[in-house]
Amino acid sequence: MYKAIRSESFAAWAFMAPGLLFLAVFTFWPIIYGIPLSLTDYSVITETHFVGLDNFTRAFQDHNFLISLWNSLVYVLVVPVIQIISILMAILVNSRIPGVKMFRAAYYIPVVTSMVAVALIWSWLLGNNGVVNYLLLKVGILSEQISWLSTSSTALYVLMFITMWKGLGYYMMLYLAGLQGIPADLYEAARVDGAGPLRLIIHVTLPLLRPHILFCTVISVMGAVRVFDEVYILTKGGPGTSTLTSSVYIFQKGLEQFNFGYASALGLIVSVMVAALSVLVFRLNRRGGVNTY
Repeated sequence: MYKAIRSESFAAWAFMAPGLLFLAVFTFWPIIYGIPLSLTDYSVITETHFVGLDNFTRAFQDHNFLISLWNSLVYVLVVPVIQIISILMAILVNSRIPGVKMFRAAYYIPVVTSMVAVALIWSWLLGNNGVVNYLLLKVGILSEQISWLSTSSTALYVLMFITMWKGLGYYMMLYLAGLQGIPADLYEAARVDGAGPLRLIIHVTLPLLRPHILFCTVISVMGAVRVFDEVYILTKGGPGTSTLTSSVYIFQKGLEQFNFGYASALGLIVSVMVAALSVLVFRLNRRGGVNTY
């Protein structure tokens, strides 16, 4: 018995070892190394000096960094919208309707499409002579063309929409897995008690999906604060600083201006912010009267 357990433990560690090694080298070590680096003016080119907390003091006086933090927090508004729509989509594709497999595949295609391809498609759709302007002008919603990604008042919200569009399929699949783990007996018992479709969702589906909702909310909050690809490819933080997010600003300071010490300090501040938001999500989820299963 003991030998069997040891054998299973060894096999489990053997399977996990490559992943743990990858995490240690490319995730944990850079975070740990970033702490002493943030206390220096390391820039590869010049001699490195210890500057103490100067980088952190400078960060909170840096107007562009504060704007990037605000934009990242605004980006978090995507989270509740994407979670609600994903749950509704999962409920839809979990039902027995004709062609449901085709719908599942169609919703998931944006997830596996590269961000570069997505950016090219949306930059074409949202261009001055793109399909979006054409349709909105045709139905009379717009009176003139709009440069959606070049206008300060629209660019950030358009990027948030693209992020939501690309991520819906991913969260839908997670919620679909959760829905398929809910025993059918619970729905039958609720129907016997007279529950309609809406009450089934509110009193059976949502409470039992709570662990999945927590997980998806936490990772989507992290993703929203750290959003980079679509912003850098489509706007590079512009026009002006209207779409400048914290990840893009850190990239600019680190890999474009070679100010690695300052970029490490900014990265640590953003990491603390992400951790605080994650703790907040956990605390909000702990409130309420339904226990997880």
